[in-house]
Amino acid sequence: MDKNAAKQTQAVRAGIDTDTQHGAVMPPVYLTSNFSFAGFDQPRTHDYTRTSNPTRDTLAETLTALENGAGATVTATGMGAITLAFQLLNPGDIIVAPQDCYGGTFRLLRGLADRGLIQVRLVDQMDDAATSRALAGARLLWVESPTNPLLRVMDLDKLRSLSREHGALMAVDNTFLSPALQRPLDFGADLVVHSTTKYLNGHSDIVGGAVVAATPELAEQMAWWANAMGLTGSPFDSFLTLRGIRTLYARIAQHEQNAIALANFLEQSDAVERVFYPGLESHPGHDIARRQQRGFGGMLSFELRGSEAAARAFLEGVELFTLAESLGGVESLACHPATMTHATLDPDSQKVAGITGGLVRLSVGIEATEDLVRDVLKGLEAAQGAS
Repeated sequence: MDKNAAKQTQAVRAGIDTDTQHGAVMPPVYLTSNFSFAGFDQPRTHDYTRTSNPTRDTLAETLTALENGAGATVTATGMGAITLAFQLLNPGDIIVAPQDCYGGTFRLLRGLADRGLIQVRLVDQMDDAATSRALAGARLLWVESPTNPLLRVMDLDKLRSLSREHGALMAVDNTFLSPALQRPLDFGADLVVHSTTKYLNGHSDIVGGAVVAATPELAEQMAWWANAMGLTGSPFDSFLTLRGIRTLYARIAQHEQNAIALANFLEQSDAVERVFYPGLESHPGHDIARRQQRGFGGMLSFELRGSEAAARAFLEGVELFTLAESLGGVESLACHPATMTHATLDPDSQKVAGITGGLVRLSVGIEATEDLVRDVLKGLEAAQGAS
């Protein structure tokens, strides 16, 4: 394929018409654990699926192209991808992470720190001075932008400059936006991490992850550790993720259209204290998002007046938003971070991260906009009755 083709075209055409044996338009799924040698001491390109597999490699090549990277490693889960990225850390190394990071990342960081394997410094990465102090002697700066669940937007240019000043690598979790809306490697990141479970797959029927590296050397390290630790993803999940990526750009457009409509609607409601969506001009990160993103995505959060009782009533009052964790599927989901995705944070950590009992997170799907607005209105009416 022409490397100068638009990213949307590359996403649609990934692996198309590459089967030289039978001419299958769609790339085959290689459901095999091992591959034969051509002869004694004559290994072929692939020998064992944990190490490499044609289907998974096609997905890795696609992600590399979409993120403008040098190589990608596909993992069995999103947390597997985070674990893989952390293999850059040696015993005693310092990692600087956001104080409001994803709950699963927080749990892993805390577990590793409790065992004395690494040192963790949690910081508000929108505070340049605090971030610079935290980076002193650090090995890795871990960034989420937008953050989960408050959708705070980090200035990637500025964070890359700070990390370089202190000789630290920078890794960015790009799950919330996908390469369709943001490419952190273009801003100098060393690694980009994805839970492919989310927007890349887009249909809530697999779990997976990926790490895309900026240099061949980092890509080789990631591939080595993934093989050594057994973190690589399955061929069939890779196939489903590839299938999802073909419609990524079309899906993202509808996700965003619906999210903008809901954010504007929620901002006008008396039941809502605050709305967290970078597409709103009132959002403090709006200008940064406009500069470094190609859109604002399909995730939003809002804080209800009346705290947890109002949140419970809202979540019990909606019908088109399924109460479930995860995000990025075609179906709309609602989540209560304090008791779900970020329940592993102790009360003090939740308070520091800004996660309250009244906070609700929505993964806005691709249903008809008017139906979603009508459903949210029902939830808000229930919330007002409970507060």
